[in-house]
Amino acid sequence: MEKRRLGNSDIHVSVLCLGSMMYGEQMDHDGAFRQMDVCFDRGINFIDTAETYTIPPKPETQGESERIVGRWIKERGLRDKIILATKVAGRSPMQWLRRGRNTELSKSQIRFAVDRSLQNLQTDYIDLYQTHWPDRSVQNFGSDIQGYKHFKEPGVPLEETLSVLGDLVTAGKIRQVGVSNETPWGVMRLLNASEKTGLPRIQSIQNAFNLVNRTFEQGLAEIAIEERVGLLAYSPIGQGALSGKYLNGAMPKNSRAERFGRFSRYQTPSADRAIQKYVDIAEKYSVDPSSLAMQFVTTRPFVTSNIFGASSMEQLNVILNSIDIDWTVELERDVSAVHAEFRNPCP
Repeated sequence: MEKRRLGNSDIHVSVLCLGSMMYGEQMDHDGAFRQMDVCFDRGINFIDTAETYTIPPKPETQGESERIVGRWIKERGLRDKIILATKVAGRSPMQWLRRGRNTELSKSQIRFAVDRSLQNLQTDYIDLYQTHWPDRSVQNFGSDIQGYKHFKEPGVPLEETLSVLGDLVTAGKIRQVGVSNETPWGVMRLLNASEKTGLPRIQSIQNAFNLVNRTFEQGLAEIAIEERVGLLAYSPIGQGALSGKYLNGAMPKNSRAERFGRFSRYQTPSADRAIQKYVDIAEKYSVDPSSLAMQFVTTRPFVTSNIFGASSMEQLNVILNSIDIDWTVELERDVSAVHAEFRNPCP
Protein backbone atom coordinates (compact mmCIF):
# COMPACT_ATOMS: atom_id res chain seq x y z
CA MET A 1 0.00 0.00 0.00
CA GLU A 2 1.22 3.49 -0.87
CA LYS A 3 2.82 5.48 1.94
CA ARG A 4 2.77 9.27 2.15
CA ARG A 5 4.90 11.63 4.18
CA LEU A 6 3.28 13.12 7.28
CA GLY A 7 3.83 16.85 6.89
CA ASN A 8 7.52 17.76 7.05
CA SER A 9 8.32 14.88 9.39
CA ASP A 10 10.28 11.70 8.75
CA ILE A 11 7.12 9.62 9.30
CA HIS A 12 5.42 7.91 6.35
CA VAL A 13 1.88 6.64 6.76
CA SER A 14 -0.32 4.39 4.65
CA VAL A 15 -2.87 6.17 2.42
CA LEU A 16 -5.60 4.38 4.36
CA CYS A 17 -5.73 4.81 8.13
CA LEU A 18 -7.69 2.52 10.43
CA GLY A 19 -10.01 4.53 12.66
CA SER A 20 -10.85 2.81 15.93
CA MET A 21 -13.70 4.85 17.39
CA MET A 22 -16.07 1.85 17.17
CA TYR A 23 -13.82 -0.33 19.33
CA GLY A 24 -15.32 -1.06 22.72
CA GLU A 25 -19.03 -0.94 21.93
CA GLN A 26 -20.02 -1.33 18.28
CA MET A 27 -17.08 -3.72 17.88
CA ASP A 28 -15.80 -5.97 20.66
CA HIS A 29 -12.23 -6.90 21.56
CA ASP A 30 -11.99 -10.01 19.36
CA GLY A 31 -13.58 -8.31 16.36
CA ALA A 32 -11.20 -5.37 16.70
CA PHE A 33 -8.19 -7.71 16.85
CA ARG A 34 -9.32 -9.49 13.67
CA GLN A 35 -9.81 -6.18 11.91
CA MET A 36 -6.40 -4.85 12.90
CA ASP A 37 -4.77 -8.10 11.80
CA VAL A 38 -6.35 -7.87 8.34
CA CYS A 39 -5.46 -4.21 7.94
CA PHE A 40 -1.84 -4.77 8.93
CA ASP A 41 -1.58 -7.68 6.51
CA ARG A 42 -2.91 -5.41 3.74
CA GLY A 43 -0.20 -2.83 4.38
CA ILE A 44 -1.90 -0.36 6.72
CA ASN A 45 0.59 0.98 9.27
CA PHE A 46 -1.49 3.88 10.61
CA ILE A 47 -4.09 3.64 13.42
CA ASP A 48 -6.04 6.59 14.80
CA THR A 49 -7.82 6.75 18.14
CA ALA A 50 -8.67 9.33 20.84
CA GLU A 51 -8.99 9.62 24.59
CA THR A 52 -12.78 10.04 24.23
CA TYR A 53 -13.37 6.86 22.20
CA THR A 54 -15.41 4.66 21.97
CA ILE A 55 -18.16 6.68 20.27
CA PRO A 56 -20.59 7.90 21.45
CA PRO A 57 -18.43 9.17 24.32
CA LYS A 58 -19.52 8.25 27.84
CA PRO A 59 -17.80 7.48 31.16
CA GLU A 60 -18.40 3.73 30.97
CA THR A 61 -16.37 3.23 27.77
CA GLN A 62 -13.97 6.18 27.82
CA GLY A 63 -10.49 5.08 26.74
CA GLU A 64 -11.57 1.58 25.72
CA SER A 65 -10.56 2.13 22.09
CA GLU A 66 -7.05 3.11 23.18
CA ARG A 67 -6.84 0.11 25.49
CA ILE A 68 -7.89 -2.35 22.76
CA VAL A 69 -5.42 -0.87 20.26
CA GLY A 70 -2.68 -0.90 22.88
CA ARG A 71 -3.29 -4.56 23.74
CA TRP A 72 -3.19 -5.55 20.08
CA ILE A 73 0.08 -3.73 19.41
CA LYS A 74 1.64 -5.20 22.56
CA GLU A 75 0.51 -8.78 21.93
CA ARG A 76 1.57 -8.68 18.27
CA GLY A 77 4.90 -7.01 19.05
CA LEU A 78 4.33 -4.35 16.41
CA ARG A 79 5.09 -1.07 18.16
CA ASP A 80 7.95 -0.18 15.82
CA LYS A 81 5.84 -0.99 12.74
CA ILE A 82 2.70 1.00 13.62
CA ILE A 83 2.24 4.77 13.41
CA LEU A 84 -0.01 5.48 16.37
CA ALA A 85 -2.18 8.59 16.55
CA THR A 86 -4.47 9.71 19.34
CA LYS A 87 -6.21 12.93 20.37
CA VAL A 88 -6.80 15.13 23.42
CA ALA A 89 -10.24 16.68 23.92
CA GLY A 90 -10.76 20.43 23.58
CA ARG A 91 -13.13 22.54 25.65
CA SER A 92 -16.31 20.67 26.64
CA PRO A 93 -18.58 20.02 29.64
CA MET A 94 -17.53 16.35 29.80
CA GLN A 95 -16.37 16.61 33.40
CA TRP A 96 -16.12 12.84 33.75
CA LEU A 97 -13.19 13.00 31.35
CA ARG A 98 -11.25 15.26 33.72
CA ARG A 99 -12.36 14.07 37.17
CA GLY A 100 -14.86 16.82 37.85
CA ARG A 101 -13.60 19.64 35.62
CA ASN A 102 -14.65 20.79 32.17
CA THR A 103 -12.11 19.76 29.55
CA GLU A 104 -9.74 22.33 28.07
CA LEU A 105 -6.43 22.39 26.22
CA SER A 106 -4.44 23.74 29.16
CA LYS A 107 -0.98 22.59 30.22
CA SER A 108 -2.15 20.61 33.24
CA GLN A 109 -4.98 18.88 31.39
CA ILE A 110 -2.89 17.96 28.35
CA ARG A 111 -0.19 16.48 30.60
CA PHE A 112 -2.85 14.45 32.42
CA ALA A 113 -4.45 13.30 29.17
CA VAL A 114 -1.24 12.25 27.44
CA ASP A 115 -0.05 10.22 30.43
CA ARG A 116 -3.37 8.39 30.58
CA SER A 117 -3.28 7.71 26.83
CA LEU A 118 0.26 6.35 27.09
CA GLN A 119 -0.91 4.02 29.84
CA ASN A 120 -3.97 2.92 27.85
CA LEU A 121 -1.87 2.32 24.74
CA GLN A 122 0.88 0.50 26.67
CA THR A 123 3.60 2.54 24.98
CA ASP A 124 6.29 5.05 25.88
CA TYR A 125 5.51 7.40 23.00
CA ILE A 126 2.75 8.50 20.64
CA ASP A 127 3.71 9.14 17.03
CA LEU A 128 1.05 11.80 16.35
CA TYR A 129 -0.73 13.64 19.15
CA GLN A 130 -3.64 15.81 18.01
CA THR A 131 -5.97 18.34 19.56
CA HIS A 132 -9.40 16.77 18.93
CA TRP A 133 -11.15 20.11 18.48
CA PRO A 134 -10.20 23.74 19.22
CA ASP A 135 -10.40 25.07 22.75
CA ARG A 136 -12.09 28.24 21.56
CA SER A 137 -15.72 28.05 20.45
CA VAL A 138 -16.00 27.34 16.72
CA GLN A 139 -18.65 25.83 14.50
CA ASN A 140 -17.86 22.20 13.83
CA PHE A 141 -19.44 18.74 13.64
CA GLY A 142 -22.07 20.04 11.21
CA SER A 143 -23.09 23.07 13.27
CA ASP A 144 -22.42 25.50 10.39
CA ILE A 145 -25.52 24.51 8.43
CA GLN A 146 -27.35 27.64 9.65
CA GLY A 147 -24.54 29.98 8.63
CA TYR A 148 -21.51 31.47 10.36
CA LYS A 149 -21.73 32.65 13.95
CA HIS A 150 -18.84 34.30 15.74
CA PHE A 151 -18.08 33.36 19.32
CA LYS A 152 -16.16 35.62 21.69
CA GLU A 153 -15.06 32.99 24.21
CA PRO A 154 -11.30 32.76 23.55
CA GLY A 155 -10.46 29.52 25.35
CA VAL A 156 -6.87 28.59 26.22
CA PRO A 157 -4.50 30.53 23.93
CA LEU A 158 -3.21 28.45 21.02
CA GLU A 159 0.35 29.33 21.99
CA GLU A 160 -0.12 27.85 25.47
CA THR A 161 -1.42 24.62 24.02
CA LEU A 162 1.45 24.47 21.53
CA SER A 163 3.96 25.16 24.30
CA VAL A 164 2.96 22.16 26.40
CA LEU A 165 2.94 19.97 23.29
CA GLY A 166 6.49 21.16 22.72
CA ASP A 167 7.40 20.09 26.25
CA LEU A 168 5.97 16.64 25.52
CA VAL A 169 8.03 16.37 22.32
CA THR A 170 11.16 17.31 24.28
CA ALA A 171 10.27 14.71 26.92
CA GLY A 172 9.94 12.03 24.22
CA LYS A 173 6.28 11.31 24.98
CA ILE A 174 5.09 12.41 21.53
CA ARG A 175 6.88 12.62 18.19
CA GLN A 176 4.69 14.94 16.12
CA VAL A 177 1.75 17.28 16.64
CA GLY A 178 -1.49 17.67 14.69
CA VAL A 179 -4.90 19.31 14.91
CA SER A 180 -8.44 18.15 14.23
CA ASN A 181 -11.68 19.99 13.41
CA GLU A 182 -9.62 23.14 13.00
CA THR A 183 -10.24 26.26 10.88
CA PRO A 184 -7.92 28.01 8.39
CA TRP A 185 -7.37 30.81 10.92
CA GLY A 186 -6.40 28.35 13.63
CA VAL A 187 -4.03 26.40 11.39
CA MET A 188 -2.21 29.51 10.17
CA ARG A 189 -2.03 30.96 13.69
CA LEU A 190 -0.38 27.75 14.91
CA LEU A 191 2.05 27.66 11.98
CA ASN A 192 2.97 31.27 12.61
CA ALA A 193 3.54 30.57 16.31
CA SER A 194 5.87 27.71 15.39
CA GLU A 195 7.90 29.91 13.06
CA LYS A 196 8.23 32.71 15.61
CA THR A 197 8.94 30.68 18.73
CA GLY A 198 10.49 27.41 17.57
CA LEU A 199 7.61 25.41 19.07
CA PRO A 200 6.57 22.19 17.29
CA ARG A 201 5.10 22.56 13.83
CA ILE A 202 1.74 20.91 13.27
CA GLN A 203 2.05 18.17 10.65
CA SER A 204 -1.57 17.31 9.88
CA ILE A 205 -5.19 18.46 9.94
CA GLN A 206 -7.82 15.83 10.73
CA ASN A 207 -11.15 17.19 9.46
CA ALA A 208 -14.28 15.71 7.92
CA PHE A 209 -14.10 15.41 4.13
CA ASN A 210 -16.23 13.45 1.68
CA LEU A 211 -18.32 13.73 -1.47
CA VAL A 212 -21.12 15.64 0.29
CA ASN A 213 -18.82 17.76 2.47
CA ARG A 214 -15.95 19.27 0.51
CA THR A 215 -15.72 22.43 2.62
CA PHE A 216 -12.04 21.65 3.31
CA GLU A 217 -11.34 22.70 -0.26
CA GLN A 218 -12.51 26.27 0.35
CA GLY A 219 -9.56 27.39 2.47
CA LEU A 220 -7.71 24.57 4.12
CA ALA A 221 -6.72 22.65 0.96
CA GLU A 222 -4.41 25.43 -0.19
CA ILE A 223 -2.83 25.57 3.25
CA ALA A 224 -2.44 21.79 3.32
CA ILE A 225 -0.49 21.78 0.06
CA GLU A 226 1.52 24.99 0.38
CA GLU A 227 2.42 24.52 4.05
CA ARG A 228 2.76 20.71 3.85
CA VAL A 229 0.18 20.11 6.55
CA GLY A 230 -1.84 17.38 4.88
CA LEU A 231 -5.40 16.32 5.55
CA LEU A 232 -6.15 13.20 7.55
CA ALA A 233 -9.68 12.90 6.23
CA TYR A 234 -12.31 11.43 8.52
CA SER A 235 -15.84 10.34 7.67
CA PRO A 236 -14.99 9.60 4.01
CA ILE A 237 -18.24 7.62 3.59
CA GLY A 238 -20.28 10.14 5.58
CA GLN A 239 -21.01 7.83 8.53
CA GLY A 240 -22.18 5.26 6.00
CA ALA A 241 -24.55 7.65 4.20
CA LEU A 242 -22.59 7.48 0.94
CA SER A 243 -23.09 3.72 0.78
CA GLY A 244 -26.70 4.54 -0.05
CA LYS A 245 -28.08 2.40 2.77
CA TYR A 246 -29.98 5.29 4.39
CA LEU A 247 -31.62 6.58 1.20
CA ASN A 248 -35.36 7.32 1.25
CA GLY A 249 -35.52 7.20 5.02
CA ALA A 250 -34.18 3.65 5.37
CA MET A 251 -32.70 2.78 8.75
CA PRO A 252 -30.96 -0.62 8.63
CA LYS A 253 -31.11 -2.59 11.85
CA ASN A 254 -27.95 -2.43 13.95
CA SER A 255 -26.51 0.31 11.76
CA ARG A 256 -24.60 3.06 13.52
CA ALA A 257 -27.38 5.60 12.95
CA GLU A 258 -30.04 3.18 14.21
CA ARG A 259 -28.09 2.33 17.36
CA PHE A 260 -26.64 5.69 18.32
CA GLY A 261 -28.36 8.46 16.31
CA ARG A 262 -26.04 11.47 15.86
CA PHE A 263 -26.82 11.41 12.12
CA SER A 264 -28.43 14.81 11.48
CA ARG A 265 -25.39 16.02 9.55
CA TYR A 266 -26.40 13.70 6.69
CA GLN A 267 -30.14 14.37 6.82
CA THR A 268 -30.21 17.84 5.27
CA PRO A 269 -32.87 18.74 2.65
CA SER A 270 -30.74 17.93 -0.41
CA ALA A 271 -28.61 15.13 1.06
CA ASP A 272 -30.61 12.22 -0.38
CA ARG A 273 -30.70 13.69 -3.88
CA ALA A 274 -26.95 14.25 -3.93
CA ILE A 275 -26.15 10.84 -2.45
CA GLN A 276 -28.45 9.10 -4.95
CA LYS A 277 -26.52 10.69 -7.81
CA TYR A 278 -23.20 9.46 -6.40
CA VAL A 279 -24.69 5.98 -5.99
CA ASP A 280 -25.77 6.16 -9.63
CA ILE A 281 -22.21 7.04 -10.67
CA ALA A 282 -20.92 4.03 -8.76
CA GLU A 283 -23.38 1.82 -10.63
CA LYS A 284 -22.33 3.34 -13.96
CA TYR A 285 -18.69 2.40 -13.31
CA SER A 286 -19.55 -0.96 -11.68
CA VAL A 287 -18.00 -0.15 -8.32
CA ASP A 288 -19.40 -0.18 -4.80
CA PRO A 289 -20.69 3.26 -3.69
CA SER A 290 -18.58 3.09 -0.52
CA SER A 291 -15.47 2.26 -2.56
CA LEU A 292 -16.20 5.20 -4.85
CA ALA A 293 -16.54 7.54 -1.87
CA MET A 294 -13.29 6.24 -0.37
CA GLN A 295 -11.23 6.54 -3.54
CA PHE A 296 -12.51 10.05 -4.20
CA VAL A 297 -10.96 11.12 -0.89
CA THR A 298 -7.75 9.11 -1.29
CA THR A 299 -7.00 10.65 -4.69
CA ARG A 300 -7.16 14.30 -3.55
CA PRO A 301 -3.72 15.99 -3.74
CA PHE A 302 -4.04 17.54 -0.26
CA VAL A 303 -4.86 14.24 1.51
CA THR A 304 -2.13 12.47 3.46
CA SER A 305 -4.29 9.60 4.70
CA ASN A 306 -7.94 8.57 4.55
CA ILE A 307 -9.35 7.47 7.93
CA PHE A 308 -12.07 4.84 7.83
CA GLY A 309 -14.08 2.71 10.22
CA ALA A 310 -15.78 -0.59 9.47
CA SER A 311 -18.18 -2.61 11.61
CA SER A 312 -17.95 -5.86 9.63
CA MET A 313 -15.47 -7.81 7.55
CA GLU A 314 -17.65 -7.23 4.48
CA GLN A 315 -17.46 -3.46 4.96
CA LEU A 316 -13.72 -3.70 5.57
CA ASN A 317 -13.11 -5.55 2.30
CA VAL A 318 -15.12 -2.97 0.35
CA ILE A 319 -13.01 -0.20 1.87
CA LEU A 320 -9.67 -1.91 1.36
CA ASN A 321 -10.51 -2.71 -2.26
CA SER A 322 -11.24 0.95 -2.96
CA ILE A 323 -7.58 1.68 -3.68
CA ASP A 324 -7.82 -0.51 -6.79
CA ILE A 325 -10.34 1.82 -8.47
CA ASP A 326 -8.84 3.61 -11.46
CA TRP A 327 -9.83 7.23 -10.89
CA THR A 328 -10.18 8.32 -14.51
CA VAL A 329 -10.75 11.72 -16.07
CA GLU A 330 -14.29 10.58 -16.90
CA LEU A 331 -15.02 9.57 -13.32
CA GLU A 332 -13.70 12.89 -12.03
CA ARG A 333 -15.88 14.72 -14.54
CA ASP A 334 -19.03 12.89 -13.43
CA VAL A 335 -18.34 13.49 -9.74
CA SER A 336 -17.61 17.17 -10.40
CA ALA A 337 -20.94 17.54 -12.21
CA VAL A 338 -22.85 16.33 -9.16
CA HIS A 339 -20.81 18.59 -6.90
CA ALA A 340 -21.68 21.56 -9.10
CA GLU A 341 -25.38 20.71 -8.71
CA PHE A 342 -25.27 19.91 -5.00
CA ARG A 343 -22.44 21.86 -3.41
CA ASN A 344 -21.66 20.59 0.09
CA PRO A 345 -25.17 19.58 1.20
CA CYS A 346 -23.79 18.09 4.44
CA PRO A 347 -21.15 20.49 5.85
